[in-house]
Amino acid sequence: MTIHVKNNIHWVGQRDWEVQEFHGTEYKMTKGTSYNSYLIREEKTVLIDTVDHRFSQQFIQNLETEIDLADIDFIVINHAEEDHSGALSALMTRIPNTPIYCTENAIDSIVGHHHHPEWNFNVVKTGDSLDLGNGKQLIFVEAPMLHWPDSMMTYMTEDAVLFSNDAFGQHYCDERLFNDEVDQNELMEQCLRYYSNILTPFSGLVTAKIHEVLSFNLPVDMIATSHGIVWRDNPAQIIHQYLAWADNYQEDRITIFYDTMSNNTRMMADAIAQGIHDVDPGVAVKVFNVSRQDKNEILANVFRSKGILVGSSTMNNVMMPKVAGMLEEITGLRFKNKKAGAFGSYGWNGGAVDRIHSRLTDAGFETTVGLKAKWKPDGNALQTCREHGRMIAKQWALNPSTLSNVAPVKRAVVETYTPVDSSASAVNAPCAQSVEGNAGNNSNDRMLCTVCNWVYDPAQGEPQQGIDVGTCWSDIPETFLCPECGLGKDVFVPVKGE
Repeated sequence: MTIHVKNNIHWVGQRDWEVQEFHGTEYKMTKGTSYNSYLIREEKTVLIDTVDHRFSQQFIQNLETEIDLADIDFIVINHAEEDHSGALSALMTRIPNTPIYCTENAIDSIVGHHHHPEWNFNVVKTGDSLDLGNGKQLIFVEAPMLHWPDSMMTYMTEDAVLFSNDAFGQHYCDERLFNDEVDQNELMEQCLRYYSNILTPFSGLVTAKIHEVLSFNLPVDMIATSHGIVWRDNPAQIIHQYLAWADNYQEDRITIFYDTMSNNTRMMADAIAQGIHDVDPGVAVKVFNVSRQDKNEILANVFRSKGILVGSSTMNNVMMPKVAGMLEEITGLRFKNKKAGAFGSYGWNGGAVDRIHSRLTDAGFETTVGLKAKWKPDGNALQTCREHGRMIAKQWALNPSTLSNVAPVKRAVVETYTPVDSSASAVNAPCAQSVEGNAGNNSNDRMLCTVCNWVYDPAQGEPQQGIDVGTCWSDIPETFLCPECGLGKDVFVPVKGE
């Protein structure tokens, strides 16, 4: 089946209603997708892109109902990924000498995927053109790292159609092809999901490339994407939206995500969210369990948020694996202009909160004080979590004048986590008692591990971890681990006087 796009341009792509995963299993598709291929028939006949390799034979059969394959003069490959060029091998078997126009980087990718270095490749650069006859041309625009090094866009003069590759697209399947025909809320939701999960790391390049294309002063009546719908009604709307998304985008929204072993961290998340709402009822607060909810939806909400709160139970003195995986993805997406904080429950020690805080800082977030709750939070501890949420709401408010006045709640036995300056030479600071030569004589200087009963004594230090003799407990870094059982500072208590 083909769909008329404009004048002598037809869509000859493939809808995929069943697909659920992209980039391995990293991107979950909730609305299917389409693989958009376009056939242009002027004096010269050009095919722009193919479809995913799983639909190769169906694609060839569909093309043959429209045209004799031998009549195709040129093939343009805007991007070599399998969902764009997957049917190329099947097609080239039928028309082996047909010229392929692509970027230099695309040759490496195409040969890597299809293993046919003998194909008739023609390298194009930005500004190069291909004459179609009838007074029309294709003009090529390189777009490296949007989102592969080989990517480019192709513009058709006179008809003013921009074949935009992955830019401005979305994984969205519908029998209707054009943006004015589909559900607008679904469409924009999928556009944002696509941008936030795939293109966010390249936001600077997105802005630069859009301004470069606009500087050509070429009219754009349609944007024909590689996935999803074709923008024919006010195509500039998605261009302006991309410019907004690429500009350190944020809404008045806070995203909380966590993982939990015994629901203790979930209870903290709920209480923190309530506290935020107490003070700032206008802010949108979304709470997600990373083990049970759609990872890509969580990342889309992180993209939209002014700040995030990340929670985890402590397991083996570190955060839970799914939280660690989310933080790894967030680091790779390189979100900008956002705040963050850590929280979590623990039994023997609270290393998860420390680790989360460190990862958020490394990922470029402006981090705030974290929160730890020991064991299952009781009513008083939950009130403290709620107060923590109120504090966050005040700190992160975009419009402080709209905040509600809420009386503070007395804090229970819940610890705040203040990050240690890793550049400071804390381990070399002498304990006050040792200055007087009394280190180890006062029982209050010594700390007992409540798990294995190992005792830290300032008079001895802990040379295996670089803790010098005379270092008092308060100056030991939070990364310290008991040399006997491997647990952190949280399990230590002062040695009682004899």
